Parts: sequence; C-alpha cells; structure tokens
Amino acid sequence: VQLQASGGGLVQAGGSLRLSCAGLGIIFSIDSMAWYRQTPGNQRELVAAVNRSNYTLYEDSVKGRFIISRGNVKNTMSIQMNNLKPEDTAVYYCNIGSMKGTTYTPYEYWGQGTLVTVSS
Repeated sequence: VQLQASGGGLVQAGGSLRLSCAGLGIIFSIDSMAWYRQTPGNQRELVAAVNRSNYTLYEDSVKGRFIISRGNVKNTMSIQMNNLKPEDTAVYYCNIGSMKGTTYTPYEYWGQGTLVTVSS
C-alpha cells in the first residue's frame, strides 16, 4: 500500500492550494481518506476526512475554508485549501482509515508528507 501525495508549496496569506492523494497498489475500495498536518514539536492532527459516501469531517479551524473530496478515479482524493492563513503552515499527510459517525480512525498507512507554507 502506498499513498502518493502531491501539491503543497509556498503561498501568501489569503491564497489557495490544492493537495491530492492517490492510493496505489490498493485493490479494494478505500472506506475513508483523510488529511492530517503536523508542525514541529506537535502531534499530527486531523484536518479533514471524507468517506466513500462523500460524508465529510473538518477540524474547526478549517471549516468554511477547506473542501475535501473523493476523486473520480478510485482511491483518490483532494483537498482545496482557500483563504490560507500562516497558522495553516505544516507538513500535510494523506491517510486512509474508517469513519463511523463523526469519528475518523486512521490506519497506519501514511503518505510521504507535503509541506505547505503560508507567508504573512
């Protein structure tokens, strides 16, 4: 199982970025996919998750600014990040897992991480 993330980069505050993730070598249809982010010295935190029915969960600070969605290609997803703020600066990781109600449980499969830097 390999999760391949792309996107990220440097953007000014108020700008937008799009991150994409593809699950490679996965035969079954993934139940749920998510983005986490991590800053130095802090634990990885859930940013957003989406299940196969396109039900979504968002961390409070990104609600109304980020949109997560499953792709048309099997086992792909993306997140559109708008109105980015300096506090969104982090390494973003793609993950697969399961979702029950409003609880997302990550499996131990992670993408390589992609850096998002938002300058003020």
